[in-house]
Amino acid sequence: MEEGPFGKRAATAALDRLIEIARCDTGQSRRVANFLLAWWNGDDCGHFPIADLFGVDATIATHMTTIIGFLGQHEGAIYPDAFGRKTDMVELVQRWRQFDGD
Repeated sequence: MEEGPFGKRAATAALDRLIEIARCDTGQSRRVANFLLAWWNGDDCGHFPIADLFGVDATIATHMTTIIGFLGQHEGAIYPDAFGRKTDMVELVQRWRQFDGD
């Protein structure tokens, strides 16, 4: 499904905006990065506490829920890689997840 509030176009636009926000250095950016990285690989990058939605503004929360709505319409897993955003996600891991020994 391409169109609609949870269609691929809406999800792509939301993802683009969230990646842009996660590249910044604010509390909201950290929460957005947590959301994106939990989606990409929660086991290695940490999970997203749902209460973190309280720490972002309504527009950012809407972008996050657009992604969740999109994902909820599909069987099987869909990751940011499916949107051609693997390089961006690797960049976010390097920015927000500096693991010891890496």
